[in-house]
Amino acid sequence: MARKAHFVGSLGLETAAAAMSSVAEILGPCCTRIPDGETGERGYWVRWQISTFEKCDDLELEIVRETVEGYKDKLERPLFAIKAGVDPAKLDLGELGYADEAIESYATFAALKASGTINADVRFQVSIPTPLALILSFVSPASQLALEPAIVQATKRDLKKIQGAIPAGQLAIQFDVCMEVLGYEGAVKLPFEDGLNQSVRRVGELGDEIDARAEFGIHLCYGDPGHKHVVEPKDLATSVAFANGITDATSRLVNFMHMPVPKERSDEAYFEPLKNLALAPETNLVLGLVHHTGGVDDSQTRIAAAEKFVSEFDIATECGFGRRDPATIPALLQIHRDLCD
Repeated sequence: MARKAHFVGSLGLETAAAAMSSVAEILGPCCTRIPDGETGERGYWVRWQISTFEKCDDLELEIVRETVEGYKDKLERPLFAIKAGVDPAKLDLGELGYADEAIESYATFAALKASGTINADVRFQVSIPTPLALILSFVSPASQLALEPAIVQATKRDLKKIQGAIPAGQLAIQFDVCMEVLGYEGAVKLPFEDGLNQSVRRVGELGDEIDARAEFGIHLCYGDPGHKHVVEPKDLATSVAFANGITDATSRLVNFMHMPVPKERSDEAYFEPLKNLALAPETNLVLGLVHHTGGVDDSQTRIAAAEKFVSEFDIATECGFGRRDPATIPALLQIHRDLCD
């Protein structure tokens, strides 16, 4: 089986056209999905969602969270609470904006496909954070569970709008499962007990919202501030537990499952939990073992270690690379191509 390259989301170039055409031109037949690169303010993942909470009249600013280090600039994130007297069941956050961004970028994708720049069998990929990412990033702990239904409904509205405008046969929707993983690893505090089962149930229910003709995928993530994980995975056991749990929790096929591999980990012990992986035969496993540092040779060493436990998998970076030096991106894309070839 020929390996394919998968792209998590952000691609670090200025425009969607530049991002998608660069992937298509360098990777050619080696990728089957292309995201729009999460350009502009989306390059900082959920940071741009601050405005969603600021414009909601039923919320109030409670505190500005301590500065987070690791990004190119310091990041302060406000935490919002539900105003006294507001019924959470009636709270409406409106649209999150992921649908509008996707629809606009799809027009560019369709034009690139019509011109032959993008191959005919490539899907347009939309990467969306789970509601828990917004809950833990922007909501005061006391309001988190009360506000969760409104965030879930806003996410579902975006999913419906995306699928109403983009043909299902052209579409792949990926959920970024990050805060759930970090919570299970003890790096952040989740608003519920039984972090694994409660998390995979929520993700599975979102998967049920996706048309069976579209692709549905998962990016399991340990964060990427300053190109470092928030907490380093000891091995792939947590990723395998989430992968198996999400597979069981959704009524539809998970088409691809992405797991991160740190650049230092080419030892068999890191990959050994893959022995317990129980994906559907049709699900593509994607290992995020491609790193700019060490290039093709080091990536091949990680591939060889993984192959001791799984024979078929696609490749990716461990997270999006939208925050890296743009000058390194062509070389990073070429590493993907060389590994696929």
